[in-house]
Amino acid sequence: MPFPYHLDFDTVDFRQNPELYQIGRGEQGVLLVQPYKSEILPHWRFKTPEIAEASSQKIYDMFLHYLENDDFVGADMARKFLQMGFTRARRYANHKSGKKYSNSDDNQKAQEELAKKPYPYSSGSRHKNNSILPQEDNALTNEKAKSAEIFKQKWFAVKDNPIYKQMSKDWREKKGFDN
Repeated sequence: MPFPYHLDFDTVDFRQNPELYQIGRGEQGVLLVQPYKSEILPHWRFKTPEIAEASSQKIYDMFLHYLENDDFVGADMARKFLQMGFTRARRYANHKSGKKYSNSDDNQKAQEELAKKPYPYSSGSRHKNNSILPQEDNALTNEKAKSAEIFKQKWFAVKDNPIYKQMSKDWREKKGFDN
């Protein structure tokens, strides 16, 4: 089942209405699902390894709290924020500017076609059909790479947590998925 982008995320409280939540793919909904976004986002930082360590630990602690309260939606949102910490830090490790694609307008027609598609297919960089910029020389050793590794360790700890895995399996079965 696709992520329910049709919902009014400004008014839906997913703690009060968890039945409306869809896991989605990867980080889908991470900046939409309330009240979890407002609870977790203020703690999400990756500028330096020290900041990433404190941030990922705080989010991991929140994850454990959500599990203790049998709150799968909160636990899954914490997982998404940890995953996003990894992916965003890796983006900045690879490309200091944070921009992955060139600004070339060579693909103007493809961009225009993409813009006509409904969200989330229209999302992302308007330059995503352009060439990928070169990776930083120190992409595997710079500060952001270290921050990414810190988030990755916490993200993997969360997704491998047996209680979370069982809750996720139960949630998927309840929603009609068998994987």
